[in-house]
Amino acid sequence: MPRRFFHVTAELVVSVVDAVHSFGHANKTAVAEFCDMSENKADQALGLAVDLGLLRKDTGDYYPIPPLAAFAGAPRDDARATMLRLALESYDPFIRFRERLRATNSASNAAGQLKSLLNLDLDRDEIMDTLISLGTYTRAINSEGGGQYTINPGGTEIDLLPLASACVDAVSAESHVRNLIEPHGDRVGRATVLQPLANSFLKANAGEIRDAINEAGNAVESFIAELASSMTVSLAGTSGIIQKLEKFRTGDKLPKKVIEAAKYLGQVRNASGHGEDVEIGAQWEISNLTARNYPNVACGFIRAALEQKESGVFAI
Repeated sequence: MPRRFFHVTAELVVSVVDAVHSFGHANKTAVAEFCDMSENKADQALGLAVDLGLLRKDTGDYYPIPPLAAFAGAPRDDARATMLRLALESYDPFIRFRERLRATNSASNAAGQLKSLLNLDLDRDEIMDTLISLGTYTRAINSEGGGQYTINPGGTEIDLLPLASACVDAVSAESHVRNLIEPHGDRVGRATVLQPLANSFLKANAGEIRDAINEAGNAVESFIAELASSMTVSLAGTSGIIQKLEKFRTGDKLPKKVIEAAKYLGQVRNASGHGEDVEIGAQWEISNLTARNYPNVACGFIRAALEQKESGVFAI
């Protein structure tokens, strides 16, 4: 029986791993929407991510495999490339392709031989496109122009400094978030709230504006779900930040001013991620200033809500 292979770019693989890590777990439809790609492309990218050992699939949902999957959302290109390179160095199709490329000096011939060796189910050119994309993205393979490719002279040596730097950045950013919501850092989910907020600050600083809004928006929605559970607020039938916030009006679970102020987070998230707005006939541009302020406002809302719940203090 032929072995399934995937026709996809390295960039899309990294994107879907980042999406799954951001959600904690997600199905194909959610990943496609998050990454703004077709479900067919998402299926290919998710399949390769599973094959690479970056994700696992269980009853229709995909889950990140630590520790590498966490770096798919790193704001630095070199950290993402290093993450994927580490996965490639234990991925048999890529290792065998690199061996055949070295032997034949032809990417096309190497892909054709790999198809035969591993009984892959795609045609030679599709196999070549995927493996060349993985190789050039991670700098394991060099493009010489004119369709010619060579093995990186560095061989299998991998510079781990980008991942180490990304770890330091992540720790510093998470510490910053904890300071902003102090003393409530241990009362929210680390994977669902703290880390996405930390990533939002990092991505805003790196100029990845819409990704910064997405990260913090996901963190806020996760926090609202956690808060609702602890305050016996039903979120049934709601979607998004604004609808969920409205549920806290019943029984005065949160003050009106906190709810209305927090709706800013929902409006900006909608403007950033929902494409063309029928009101203006175009997609909203999100400024760098907004992206930098957004996670600060998110932390302010979380702290205000927890101050009231835990201490009975009304602060905004």
